[in-house]
Order: sequence, then structure tokens, then C-alpha cells
Amino acid sequence: MNFVRLVIFGFLVLTVVYVCVSLYSRSVRREKLEAEWEETRPEGIHRDAFVKEGMKEYEASLRRRLILLVYVIPPILVGAIILVVN
Repeated sequence: MNFVRLVIFGFLVLTVVYVCVSLYSRSVRREKLEAEWEETRPEGIHRDAFVKEGMKEYEASLRRRLILLVYVIPPILVGAIILVVN
């Protein structure tokens, strides 16, 4: 029963961490896109459209998928620690 409790609470904690990291990463990317638009000021492209297009590219990027490792690495580390201790 304790193991089930550990898995459930661990999953909930990892979900909170994933959401926080994901929101932070999106925020940083949006700020970079806004700064890039301010620097270049492309002709005929509105700032919101530029940022929206950049965020679409971000959604398909490898960086976004790598954040999912939040669900993989901690359980592997906990399992390795349990294996080594026992």
C-alpha cells in the first residue's frame, strides 16, 4: 500500500513540476520572440502574428518534448536508489 501511495503522490508532484517547467519555458520563449520582433521589426508582420507563429514552431520543437523527461528521469533515479540501498 505504501508503494501505491508513493507512486500516486510522486505522479502528482511530477505533474506539478511538469506544468511549472512547461509554463516557464513557454514564457521564456514568448519573451525571446517579442524581443526578436522588437530588434528586427519585420515589414508587414504584426507583433502578435509573429509571436503566434513562433509559438506554433515551439509547440513542435524538441525542447517541448524534452520537458516530458520530468516523468521519466525521477522514477528511474528513485528505482536505482532503491535497488542500490536494498
